[in-house]
Amino acid sequence: MADAKPLSMPVGATGVLVLASGEILWGRGFGAEGDAVGEVCFHTAMTGYQEIMTDPSFAGQIINFTFPHIGNVGANPDDIEADDPHALGMIVRQDVTEPSNFRSTEHLDAWMVKHKRIGLSGIDTRALTRRIRLGGAPNGVIAHSKEGKFDLDALLEKARGWPGLEGMDLAITVSCETHFGWEGGVWKLGAGYDTSRPQTKRPQVVAIDYGSKRNIFRNLVQAGADVTVLPATATFEQVMAFNPDGFFLSNGPGDPAATGEYAVPVIRQLLETGKPLFGICLGHQLLGLAVGAQTTKMFQGHRGANHPVKRLEDGAVEITSMNHGFAVERESLPANARETHVSLFDGSNAGIELTDRPAFSVQYHPEASPGPQDSLYLFERFVWMMA
Repeated sequence: MADAKPLSMPVGATGVLVLASGEILWGRGFGAEGDAVGEVCFHTAMTGYQEIMTDPSFAGQIINFTFPHIGNVGANPDDIEADDPHALGMIVRQDVTEPSNFRSTEHLDAWMVKHKRIGLSGIDTRALTRRIRLGGAPNGVIAHSKEGKFDLDALLEKARGWPGLEGMDLAITVSCETHFGWEGGVWKLGAGYDTSRPQTKRPQVVAIDYGSKRNIFRNLVQAGADVTVLPATATFEQVMAFNPDGFFLSNGPGDPAATGEYAVPVIRQLLETGKPLFGICLGHQLLGLAVGAQTTKMFQGHRGANHPVKRLEDGAVEITSMNHGFAVERESLPANARETHVSLFDGSNAGIELTDRPAFSVQYHPEASPGPQDSLYLFERFVWMMA
């Protein structure tokens, strides 16, 4: 990628990405018109773009997809992790084609318009990915104008004025506003989502929603639990009012240290009950903070559905789905926190368990939405601990 600004806009350009460094990438806009500012990251998954766009963990981020054919299977109302997209926009190599899939009910372009999200095609996404790998995840503005009218100076100022994700609590912006009971299990071809109601008594889980994906709740139900979801700001007393058998700490966006200002004191009280606790992604980071570890902003982050993780107890390698820009520093783990998993990409921490409490967490996403199902056993392990 060149560092210099292009002197003129290419003919036919209706979209642009302006980085805080001054780099400008022209392309063809789709989806909603307008502009949005955030952190530009890349994602290596070949499938599941709807799940990725609606993952609350992507709040504040613009996604550069390394797989060139995004949108080719259209959109449908089942493949979502939240009611609305939380990612600010998407950057793709190829133009979005007409959908070719029997499950499609809508063109991706129409879906993006409906949800006020901006798309940009015709970008050399591999070059942008290399730029992120070498220079870190930059701040930038994605913009779309059907008439090709852009105020580049204003867009650059907006990119440079955005403070970045470090120090930003985004969990509170994507969490549910009140408690609710989750019903329904996982999706199956030809049957849809499992809506049957178990008649037997099941362990009661209170899930604290820092920006959870729906498929996490579905897998908790599938594994044999009843799930009640509470907002990120729930107090210890509010959690315990439901008489839970265990606690779940969800994924979510933003800086864990910022969210931890109100979440960590509650988690420490939950640990004192001695009941099982399971955390995923941001929940993993918050558990680490609660026991005295530290978290740091990663240079480029991990985002994809093909990340190898080594399970230290037996050396097994799980292929996992990841989406995080912060990590727990293993050197800061206290004596009662044992590392259980490590990333084989960069050796960063990917899981811990406490030696004096029935609590564990992983940095990756075992719910496989999108992604492989190597780690679904973790949900069953959590339910077994409660039972």
